[in-house]
Amino acid sequence: MLSNLLFTKNNIERGLDAAWLRNDVISQNIANVDTPGYKRKVVRFEEFLDNEMKTGRISQGKTRLSSNGMQITEDPTNSSYRSDGNNVDIEHEMALMAANSIRYNMLIQRMNGDFQKLKTVIRGGR
Repeated sequence: MLSNLLFTKNNIERGLDAAWLRNDVISQNIANVDTPGYKRKVVRFEEFLDNEMKTGRISQGKTRLSSNGMQITEDPTNSSYRSDGNNVDIEHEMALMAANSIRYNMLIQRMNGDFQKLKTVIRGGR
């Protein structure tokens, strides 16, 4: 049980790291909304996570998600609707920021719940 709980905690921690990094990247995108030629950045973490889950290494406990699975890349879509080459859509970025905040808070709640379970076990179920 303890090893399973610690494994889960480590993976939640990586998800929190990804959400934190994504928040920084989205903030940079928002800050550069009026910068000519700026290309929005995205954090690639879910692709790494999905690959690890498809290979079964996560469910078998054979991997620990690491920060090297996170990558910051330019948005691969060439969806610039502005003549200055900037492809940041402020409304889209604000929606991403809100979704990322919800994801981060959910992960925090999950980790707090896991620690609460561990506390209950240490106290002997009381």
